Amino acid sequence: MKIIKKVLWLLLVVFVIAQFFGPEKNEGNLTSVQPFIAETNPPEDVKLILKESCFDCHSSNTQYPWYNSITPVNYWMSGHVKDGKKHFNMSNWKDATLKKRDHKFEELIEMVEKKEMPLPSYTWTHSEAKLTDAQISSIVAWAKGVREMYAEQKTTE
Repeated sequence: MKIIKKVLWLLLVVFVIAQFFGPEKNEGNLTSVQPFIAETNPPEDVKLILKESCFDCHSSNTQYPWYNSITPVNYWMSGHVKDGKKHFNMSNWKDATLKKRDHKFEELIEMVEKKEMPLPSYTWTHSEAKLTDAQISSIVAWAKGVREMYAEQKTTE
């Protein structure tokens, strides 16, 4: 029994000390997505969906909830954000080639239609980010329009 008590005390001390450390936060500003918004010209309803369901993990501006201050939750969330930005980053849009932009929209359509985005682990705590069928249709229609625009640009190159 004494060993279990000592182990629990040690774990508590480690947990408390860990609270003083955390990953770097993804705290830019929404101006970083302006080139993406300007180029892809989403309608107002899609802009709102992007803000509520996409920007936290796919831009340089994450709105962190209170529980992000707790280690190890903050590391878990940081991993999600880094992975999201690796796959689709609206803040670095102007640096991507036309071919890459088109491919990212192809993936966006696929992931949203299959309801793989936003991730269930995100929507558990952000219920407002869950997409309705109507929202999915709006996003897909907009994304297909963007892909058509890119196809036209490819033919003029």
